[in-house]
Amino acid sequence: MQSTRPVIGITADQRMIGPHPFHAVGDKYVRAVMQAADAIPLLIPALGDHLGFDELLAHLDGILFTGSPSNVEPHRYNGNPSIPGTLHDAARDATTLALIPRAIGAGVPVFGICRGFQEVNVAMGGTLTQRLHEVPGLLDHRDDEDQPLAVQYAPAHDVALEPNGFLSRLAGASHVRVNSLHSQGVERLAPDLIVEARAPDGVIEAFRVKDAPRFALAVQWHPEWQVMSDSFSRAMFAAFGAASRERAQHK
Repeated sequence: MQSTRPVIGITADQRMIGPHPFHAVGDKYVRAVMQAADAIPLLIPALGDHLGFDELLAHLDGILFTGSPSNVEPHRYNGNPSIPGTLHDAARDATTLALIPRAIGAGVPVFGICRGFQEVNVAMGGTLTQRLHEVPGLLDHRDDEDQPLAVQYAPAHDVALEPNGFLSRLAGASHVRVNSLHSQGVERLAPDLIVEARAPDGVIEAFRVKDAPRFALAVQWHPEWQVMSDSFSRAMFAAFGAASRERAQHK
């Protein structure tokens, strides 16, 4: 019997585990795609244009651009060099930044989370603030890594949802409370992106791609964390899954 579930690609990091290089994806993203989006998760290795982007997109019904401990390399958006010790992943940058505009143009549903949110902005022509906590007037959006995961991923602040936006309609509310685990954020929003949510300090927390053929949303927080216990997070993944299913049926 042919499966009716769409296939959603999940972007991987390239990282060293012991002496060997691995392509790694967090379990929470895999389970969110499988459970909340009701889709088949498929890892996308960080191999850059060796993947053959057009061929890859022909096999995928959606793509989740995940969070990561690493940051987009600043030269990708003409930013200042990172402070020493900042974790980067050039292989992932070479993969995601080229894949994002191709996926959107091909009508493949796209969902960006945290680093994925920042990747979409950079790929579409925007820039990033590298250390939000050093900008006067802005909140410290970082988590405390010395705390247990349940504390790190606990709700941290409200976000205001844009009136009549996609997220406000999905939530049925003007504000939602979200977690916060990032040091970087949007500096200049790319021209084809539309704000969907802001933090209390005005930092952009969500956007969608203007005139995208299908679902193209990115959020700065982490809805994949315990997604099945949060109705709003579950609704986002369900909408992503529905768009991917529609893409599969008309591919």
